[in-house]
Amino acid sequence: MTVKDWLGELEYKVLKGCLETEVAEVIYDSRKACPGSVFVCMKGARTDSHSYCGQVYEAGTRVFVVEQPVSLPEDAVILQVENGRKALAVLSAARFGFPARKMVTIGVTGTKGKTTTTHMIKAILEACGKKVGMIGTNGAYFGGVSEPTRNTTPESYQLHEYFSRMVETGCEYMVMEVSSQAFKMHRTDGICFDYGIFTNISPDHIGPDEHEDYEEYLSCKSMIFKQCKTGIANKDEEDVMKAAGMAACPVYTYSLSQEADLQAGPISYVSEDTFVGLEFALSGRYAMNVRVGIPGTFNGANAMAALSLCSFLDLPKDQVCHGLEHLKVNGRMELAYASADCKVIIDYAHNALSMENLLKTLRDYHPTRLVVVFGCGGNRSKDRRYAMGEMAGKMADLSIITADNSRFEKVEDIIEDIKSRLIPTKGAYLEIPDRREAITYAITHAEKGDMIAIIGKGHEDYQEVNGIRTHFLDREVVEDVLRNLGKQE
Repeated sequence: MTVKDWLGELEYKVLKGCLETEVAEVIYDSRKACPGSVFVCMKGARTDSHSYCGQVYEAGTRVFVVEQPVSLPEDAVILQVENGRKALAVLSAARFGFPARKMVTIGVTGTKGKTTTTHMIKAILEACGKKVGMIGTNGAYFGGVSEPTRNTTPESYQLHEYFSRMVETGCEYMVMEVSSQAFKMHRTDGICFDYGIFTNISPDHIGPDEHEDYEEYLSCKSMIFKQCKTGIANKDEEDVMKAAGMAACPVYTYSLSQEADLQAGPISYVSEDTFVGLEFALSGRYAMNVRVGIPGTFNGANAMAALSLCSFLDLPKDQVCHGLEHLKVNGRMELAYASADCKVIIDYAHNALSMENLLKTLRDYHPTRLVVVFGCGGNRSKDRRYAMGEMAGKMADLSIITADNSRFEKVEDIIEDIKSRLIPTKGAYLEIPDRREAITYAITHAEKGDMIAIIGKGHEDYQEVNGIRTHFLDREVVEDVLRNLGKQE
């Protein structure tokens, strides 16, 4: 390949050099410089990679994409672009042969529900016999492989590398979470999703290194409808519909409460021996009865987003229903155990608002007791632990306070802070600093009809103490306890 082969969809100005120069790789990390690479320079909040061009040249790189002129020897090729991050996205897509265009692509954005919605879509498509790749908060999945991701939406180069590997493993569909930061930082530039879903929006991610204000946050989220062929919007969200009104594509709506292209009937909360979830009927462009194997009205909304997508894909309805009914999302309202005796739910809720939503949801299933096992992260704002302590005291029948990534604080000190707001509520509580012991106690002392919510870590598979991470996954602890009790093989 020559650099010219990768420039077809990039606006640029040649400052010097020959476009017939052979290239094999795109880099944006100066430490990866080597012969045959194209170095894309970007200005960040803390570093400006233009300053590394000299050492990158010394390592053998000869092609440079810059936002401003740089001084390099005569045999260097220098291309100037308006935005280095956008150039990185376009060049990365070209370097891997535009793999996203070889699959049906689905982007999901929103303040809440992205992870659950993408997992729902993946579960449905796989139940219909489709091969699916997925990228998001919980990692990248394709071809039986699961890899962790640093960001909800990885950098553009990593995205296209993942897309390429998905295509190689036979994926027909790709579904991914698209964060507001991904839009702001141009990680998805050059991608036109076949379907773009906007679930909801509320003030979040506003502050240093994120968004200046809510208006910018909404503006970034709204980009989903400018980078897709067909939009899907939650009609129950006013600002989502505001974004839909400015869309560059046709937008279809779904709703739990009003007339829309896809509408849900009244939701029923179902708690059976081995099932906890929802039932409702669909009307509109996709009519059928569904069961969703995950609790919570908000998960009804997430399911509606996934089902809206299905209405375009000509999938067998019985298999769509099977995928939703048998759904499991790691660490998101995850039903880790269900029997006539008790139910165990694992969730990522790690602040007072998400804790309140979770406990209110579980109350809808009328448990004999609602037991919550939780802690709070160390070296973080104490307001979070105060608020969670108060919320637990008000809403749970029993709180078991334990460890959760204490970092460089003492677990006992964090527990004392939690108790300082829990005790005045007169809520019942126990202190069990060891998280494994706390989970074990909750299950072995369960009363018939209990719902046990183990919250705060969700899909996280580690405990962090004094700068050291050790493997710890709530679900595995639950399985160990049940195995020891003879309730699970």
